[in-house]
This record gives sequence, C-alpha cells and structure tokens, in this order.
Amino acid sequence: MEDNKIEIDRDLCTGCGLCVAVCPTGTISVTDGKAAASGEASIFCGHCEAVCPQEAIRVHTIDQEMSRYKTLTVKKQCLHPGKYNTSRLVQLMASRRSCRQFTDRPVAQVLLEDLMKIGITAPSGTNCQAWTFTILPTRKAVVTFAGQIVSFFQRLNTTAEKAMLRSFLKMIGKGELDAYYRDYYRKVKEAIEEWHKSGKDRLFHGSTAAMLIGSKPGASCPAEDALLATQNILLAAHSMGLGSCLIGFAVAAMKKDPSIKRFVGIPAEEEIYSVIALGYSDEVYQRATGRKKVTPRYFDG
Repeated sequence: MEDNKIEIDRDLCTGCGLCVAVCPTGTISVTDGKAAASGEASIFCGHCEAVCPQEAIRVHTIDQEMSRYKTLTVKKQCLHPGKYNTSRLVQLMASRRSCRQFTDRPVAQVLLEDLMKIGITAPSGTNCQAWTFTILPTRKAVVTFAGQIVSFFQRLNTTAEKAMLRSFLKMIGKGELDAYYRDYYRKVKEAIEEWHKSGKDRLFHGSTAAMLIGSKPGASCPAEDALLATQNILLAAHSMGLGSCLIGFAVAAMKKDPSIKRFVGIPAEEEIYSVIALGYSDEVYQRATGRKKVTPRYFDG
C-alpha cells in the first residue's frame, strides 16, 4: 500500500469496525482496538472515510477540490437509499432530450468544469478513475474541431464512392465500407455540402461548447466508466438549463483517424468514448414521451 495515503486518527477512532466491514480489498483492520491501514491492495475508494461515524479516516488520494462546485452548493451528508424522490428522478431522466437546435449563447467555463466534476461522481471499475475530459469551451473551438470531423468524412465518402473497392472488401468479409455507403453516405454528403456552402452545422447543431470523454490506458472498464460519467453529465446539464446531444460521428472519426485526437491535444494512448455537444437549447418541449417496448429476459437459476 502506498505510504500515507490512508490516515487514521487513533484518538478519534473508537474501533467500531465499520470501515473493516465496507473495505472491498481488506486494507483496513482493527489492531489493538483501533482501525489501521494494514493491507497492501487499497483501491482508495473512500468507503472507509464515508462510513466512519467519528470522521477519523482521511484518504489522501481523494482530491477534496473535485467535490467543490462553483455554480452550485452540495451538502456533504450522504443521501441514504430510499431517501430521494424517485418520481422526480425519473421525471428528470425522461425530460432530458437530445438537442439539435442551440442558441448562440455561450456556456460559462465554470459551468463546464462543474459538469466534469459531476461526471466523476459516477462509479468506476475497480475505482480506476482513469477517465479523461477534454473541454471545448467556445463556439470557435467547436467549429474548429467539427472541421476536422468533416474533413475525415469527406475522405471517407470519396473512398466509399469506389464501387469496385466496396465490392472487393465485402467479398473478403470486410463489408463495413459497403454498409456505410448504403446507410450513411448520402446523408453525410448532404451535410458536408451544407457545411461548405452555407455553414449549416448538422454535426454539432450550433452548440457553443462540447466535451470529449475518454480514458487513459490501464482502466479495467474504460468504456463503461466513460459512458457512466457521460450519463451523469447529460442529466446534470439538463438540470442546469443546458441542452446536450451525443455526437457519435465524432467518436467514430477519432477511432479511425488518430490525427484528430492529436489536433485537440489528446494523447495517442487515450481512447475517446463519447462526445457531447453542449449549449442553451432553442427547443421547448411540453411533455416527456416514452420508449419502444422492451421485454426482459429472466434466469431463475
């Protein structure tokens, strides 16, 4: 275990053992009637700090600043299970919709930074917390980034126009280009033409900010971690008065062309799993709608 990462005040500790019970790695034990960080495998999740009734434990790898927000005040006390209004939570989830019409109003940088902090309240596989956030805080930054995505799809469309190449690749079991041509080529071509002729933005829909969420190497569940943080951000953005939209075309482009990541300062070893357009919505909805029917599958053992 890293030295001095978990500090236990023996004067405050009563030896109740609650920290031992919640520790997922067996790092904490009770020795001579007091808790002690004796193990070697801590993931520094903070369970021990959160459960201690005496506030005797401090996990120093946890940056307290990441729980301090500039645009809102959050109580430190934990909301226990069953102590929140589920109907209101579901109403928030159902009310958030993908926005494809944004105003030109800029988003304050402090709001974007608070959204990032809200994002990292999500769970993380083995508490890796290896997620990364790249913020595009202005419309200019969004347009510049969008230009890179448009250029990628221009090149892809040029390649997809080659019928013999599509047929050959499909024949050898690589039908992705043919599927792209069939499903996306025409719409993408129209969007690119509008981008160049009139400046219409059918990629980021005129948003004035964006956030790229990824992961450093070594995380046990990098995609899941990034997408869980993404969902937190989507819901929080709605509650803050912002619209949001996931931009899958940008994620796909960066997977195929690493130079786009380099262009915005993202290291080559990082993977981007979601791109969120953010801004103030120019859409007003009156009611929440539903979803397609889902039939659950059960296994009773």
